[in-house]
Amino acid sequence: MTWLRDHFVDVLSLAGQHAYLAGVPLVLGLLIALPLGWLASRNKVLYPFLIMGTGLLYTIPSLALFIMLPLLLPFKILDPNNVLVAMTIYTVALLVRTVADGLGAVPDAVNQSATAMGYKRLRRFMSVELPLAVPVISAGLRVAAVSNVSIVSVATLIGVSQLGSLFTDGFSRAFLDPIIVGVVACVLLALLFDVAILLVTRLVTPWQRAGSPAA
Repeated sequence: MTWLRDHFVDVLSLAGQHAYLAGVPLVLGLLIALPLGWLASRNKVLYPFLIMGTGLLYTIPSLALFIMLPLLLPFKILDPNNVLVAMTIYTVALLVRTVADGLGAVPDAVNQSATAMGYKRLRRFMSVELPLAVPVISAGLRVAAVSNVSIVSVATLIGVSQLGSLFTDGFSRAFLDPIIVGVVACVLLALLFDVAILLVTRLVTPWQRAGSPAA
């Protein structure tokens, strides 16, 4: 506790950077995964290619991806944007299947009713299919959030500062305090993301609250 008190401002700064590097890719990855997942759910031929293709992206070791991306993009290896792109790729890899399965679970009768009411494809997607798929997508987003918080810490090995820096600092000095603080901070950050996603999910699905026993 003494070490944390003396370095609280530094830890808070690292946590903010960690939240940025893990959180922004969640939003970007979701925006990319939505059209890809919709396409996969609507085209049985493309489904296996999109699901397997994006899923394979998650098998790329994070450190290797951090190092390779600057060879393909106009970013230096120490640029935080390098980490943002890598984490967005991992988020897309996790969410495309989730989006496709969520949209695929919407009953055909619901889609047909919306079409009969004059809903065009885009309006039906935004007003009917996507809202009904939100609980499934939310579950996948929660998994992606925890994954991002974990993987971002690896970026400290290429010199990008965030909570992972506490691990390397502690290991280099054989000093447990920063390591323990870093682990606890990562867990708390993951829980914060999880709670935030749950709150947003409840906000955009009021019919679930209305239909719950507690309501």
